[in-house]
Amino acid sequence: MLDNLKKILNEDQDPKAIEKITAKLDNLLMSHEEVGYIAVQKKPAVNMFPDSIVVTNKRIILCKPKNLGLSMEFIDYDWDDIEASFVKEGILGADFTFTTKSDLTHTVDYLPKNQARKLYTFAKEQLDLLKNPQMPPVVQEQSKVEEVIETPIATAEVVEEVATEEVTDFAEIIPVAQSGYRDEKQFPDDRSGLAELSQDELFEKLSNYKKLLDNGLILQGEYDALKKEILSYM
Repeated sequence: MLDNLKKILNEDQDPKAIEKITAKLDNLLMSHEEVGYIAVQKKPAVNMFPDSIVVTNKRIILCKPKNLGLSMEFIDYDWDDIEASFVKEGILGADFTFTTKSDLTHTVDYLPKNQARKLYTFAKEQLDLLKNPQMPPVVQEQSKVEEVIETPIATAEVVEEVATEEVTDFAEIIPVAQSGYRDEKQFPDDRSGLAELSQDELFEKLSNYKKLLDNGLILQGEYDALKKEILSYM
């Protein structure tokens, strides 16, 4: 704590008074609580037991000597309870006043002007932090960044959809046994059967082959060969 108070001991403070206060504050400070500034009264006439005010990053502490300086009374207020702070400078010094949200007003008078200004500046900074809290900077550890190789994503083959027409007039699918169709390789004697058919039967057989072609059951070449053969008997 003494290292933090070196910057304070150049603002007309009494070193003995500061030492007495800090010795008692050692047992009062909470964890992570740091003293920001200490201001001590400097009365024009008798200044044997001056009051003092301590501001930390968590609260304001009023220090009032009691029993001829043998004991000291401490009254503290968290910054959350502070509504505002004021400084009024006069001829013999300055008054530091702060008000609480419960409408309490506390004033420490006869402060050296430099100390009062430092006190007011620190108090204003703490109140501003409460109104506009700042997020602590996030410290990111430097790490090796691995190079990411983007692999091309295989694109799915696009299958073009072709609009199909609805078939309403289905051709009759005639079994091979009834249609009279025969594969020449499997039934080489089919020609003798055609010779025995009448003109109407040959025409009906040709019509059946046409239906098979229309329904995709035989190829165009097969149909042409069968047609040519039937026509040779007509």
